[in-house]
Amino acid sequence: MKKYTTIKDIVNLSEMIQKAIQLKKNPFQFEKLGQHKTLVMLFFNSSLRTRLSTEKAAKNLGMEVMILNVNDAWNLEFEDGTIMNCKTTEHIKEATQVISEYANIIAVRAFPTLKDKEKDASEFVLNSFVKYATVPIVNMESSTAHPLQALTDAITIEELKTKKQPKVVLSWAPHPKALPQAVANSFVEMMQLLDVDFSITHPKGYELNSEITKNIPIDYDQEKALKEADFVYVKNWSNYTDYGKVISEDANWMLTKEKLGTAKFMHCLPVRRNVVVEDAVLDSEQSVVIQQASNRTFAAQIVLKKLLENN
Repeated sequence: MKKYTTIKDIVNLSEMIQKAIQLKKNPFQFEKLGQHKTLVMLFFNSSLRTRLSTEKAAKNLGMEVMILNVNDAWNLEFEDGTIMNCKTTEHIKEATQVISEYANIIAVRAFPTLKDKEKDASEFVLNSFVKYATVPIVNMESSTAHPLQALTDAITIEELKTKKQPKVVLSWAPHPKALPQAVANSFVEMMQLLDVDFSITHPKGYELNSEITKNIPIDYDQEKALKEADFVYVKNWSNYTDYGKVISEDANWMLTKEKLGTAKFMHCLPVRRNVVVEDAVLDSEQSVVIQQASNRTFAAQIVLKKLLENN
């Protein structure tokens, strides 16, 4: 593996999941691998779990970590051929090559605008780093994908499943803000690679990119979709067709204990209580959100380990 910007960068998913689970038993067994190596983490957007878990993962491998909140530091120029006589002060070409001199791996977090679908789909921030960096790039959530979260989710399902092919449902939930499709996109892509009975439920008009969902069953009746589920993953995303818009805040789509049934509840966090999901679910033993959050460390650690070994 030369980089980790998309799930497609994983060569052997089953092996990677199992090795991540093994890492949990002894997180420091490869602490010499990253000795005298540096991870530079660049945040164009804020982070809690991704920032802390990725830093912890790097330190478990013996790496040094440097963190830069990019938008607080300087304004980067991403377009070629521009005359930089306005607010941008440094071009991505020089910036990325310079950071590569200080880093053995660069991790980037950059959200979409949710205003320009074509520009967001181009992943212009993430792909600029891939283009100009001389070291591996890790995606800590981009405009359209969150592959670290998706790997975490796969690890969690593998640990907790009680049958060979569990029923997994991704359910949309209401939210007062327009949120990206990144987490949902990567979860969908990951479920297509696992041996699960997978479907999606959301209100009409909230279809994700059909190039990602492909022929996955979609049910507009949430209660029907959730029946006999083993895992229910709840996430809000804004409209993809009418890009970035919130066209529904239907409170009836909030996940309740009654709808959940006997399934395990999953969410990437942060989550708005009693908007996305009711307290009775989050505070129950069926909620595995803390285990998911814990697994973020080992998803990041197995990715960093692979990159260190292969570069």
